[in-house]
Amino acid sequence: MSLPTTGATVRLTTAQALVRWMVAQESELLDGGRARLFPGVFAIFGHGNVLGLGDALHEAGEDMPVWRGQNEQGMALAAVGYARATGRRQVFTATSSIGPGALNMVTAAGVAHANRLPLLLLVGDTFASRAPDPVLQQVEHFHDPSTTVNDAFRAVGRYWDRITRPEQLIATLPQVARVLTDPADCGPVILALPQDVQAQAYDFPLSLFEPRLHRILRPRPDLTELRHAADLLRGAERPLLVVGGGVRYSGAAAEVLRLARAHGVPFAETVAGRTLLPHEDPLHAGPLGVTGSASANALAADADLILAVGTRLQDFTTASWSVFAADARLVSINAARFDAVKRHAAPVTGDAREALRELAPLLGEWRADPAWTARAERERRAWDAMIDRLRAPADPAEPPTYAQVVGVVNTLAGADDYVLTAAGGLPGELVGGWRASGEVGAATMDVEYGFSCMGYEIAGAWGAAMARPAGVVTTLLGDGSYLMLNSELYSAVLSGHRFVAVVCDNGGYAVIARLQQGQGAAPFNNMITDCRGPGAAADVRVDFAAHAAALGAEVFTADTVEELTKAYAAARAARRPAVVVVRTRPDRWTEAGAWWEVGVPQVSARAEVTAARERMDLARAERERKG
Repeated sequence: MSLPTTGATVRLTTAQALVRWMVAQESELLDGGRARLFPGVFAIFGHGNVLGLGDALHEAGEDMPVWRGQNEQGMALAAVGYARATGRRQVFTATSSIGPGALNMVTAAGVAHANRLPLLLLVGDTFASRAPDPVLQQVEHFHDPSTTVNDAFRAVGRYWDRITRPEQLIATLPQVARVLTDPADCGPVILALPQDVQAQAYDFPLSLFEPRLHRILRPRPDLTELRHAADLLRGAERPLLVVGGGVRYSGAAAEVLRLARAHGVPFAETVAGRTLLPHEDPLHAGPLGVTGSASANALAADADLILAVGTRLQDFTTASWSVFAADARLVSINAARFDAVKRHAAPVTGDAREALRELAPLLGEWRADPAWTARAERERRAWDAMIDRLRAPADPAEPPTYAQVVGVVNTLAGADDYVLTAAGGLPGELVGGWRASGEVGAATMDVEYGFSCMGYEIAGAWGAAMARPAGVVTTLLGDGSYLMLNSELYSAVLSGHRFVAVVCDNGGYAVIARLQQGQGAAPFNNMITDCRGPGAAADVRVDFAAHAAALGAEVFTADTVEELTKAYAAARAARRPAVVVVRTRPDRWTEAGAWWEVGVPQVSARAEVTAARERMDLARAERERKG
């Protein structure tokens, strides 16, 4: 597009300047290549963004591709899925109008914030001039006229700004790029854009739009912290290395494996660290925590030192801080000091790859106890054997269990494929039972268990499919998640990005029913059979196959493991997004033997709940004893 220039400036609207700046940003990839930092925009237009930002995006054309979403939350979740699939090296943007459209993206911002993922949200706002107030979709605050619904994003944003004058972009855009690319501070950025300001023009300096490459930041650790960590490690006999998502984003998997093999240190993966290391490696103890494996949890219970690399140590990883021995020392390597110092750990603040490289020579000839080293493979083999038993159908005519569904997908998956899930019972089955077959560092799984957002599964798969066109993206979800947010299935059909969604219909919110009844509560408001009103029909199950077909997906159905295998194989070969609908058992789960603290009532009319509270109090006392 041809635009008027004056000396070293160019006259643009706020929206045009923002888009032009986005086009100029590049990102360094882990392999040393380059890519656009902002490869595209998800958009749903309304009166708050269609003219200012919408016109600017149209002018940009192929320089800034735009994809239409069907639901603001869904398209923003797709942006989150894209960011994870690109290892935080690229950032999809989502834009909405004011009011309800903007608020629909708050949940997606929460997902990005909890998972430390980059997300840029450009949300329409009311008029900065206030001249036409109150405008359509404006919520008026009687005592603070400067407040709009976009202030709700402050609780779920890493960086928030409202642009009330065009020239404010000059100061704020470097901060936007900083947060989106900073390994320690990475998270969602929200720019509230009043619709009158979007359209206002200003003479912007041309230097603002010069191409800029955002390199991977690798802050080196403090040498004193590093030497202290090395001293602690050399004094350990039974160390366990815990591999988190920071290893993925740093590209540090090879360094983890090198250090583990050089010193005989078993390793376990967190939810965010899954699939980074070879499943068959003799040092692989399995995934850790509540959704992990009995094998890794057994080693964690006996380890005298935990070397946590790139993990925020969430409760499902630590089993509410009950999985480690009372006297175990904790050393934490993390780019974010906020995470590195948790639980009085000996912190090493810095990039995971560089910290491990600098730690290695300080360890000398030290090795873990050989018996401890050998135990990792023995424990994991026992866990693998249990998973094999769970995957084998006891009765070929019975509906599959979640473990069997995961087994079918795992068996047919290729090394370049990508699998994801988010909520319900499937995270435990996928994290605990999946066996990675790719190369070292091949991040081929996305389990959104930071925010555990029902509805992420389909939307996130759309984003992942855009980011990973080479392999097959498969998302696993329950009937509850499908009903909560399925509209981006049509977005994927409309945009031509194919993936496979395996919808497991178990008749309700089965995993929450399991939690409810496992803690002594009565079956209530979770399974469909517990929710029917007095005038409801006898059979109120949803025809998911018909619904997915109506959205344009290619659909396959299955009732047994054998049928599922054939259906999933056919879905993988489909030319457009495919949905496999399978009725599954709601009463069979993979158990890792770890405790999880939940809010069991201290007073209840049910004796079963009172007994569950007593068990909870005993478990809490045991945790406190450990310190």
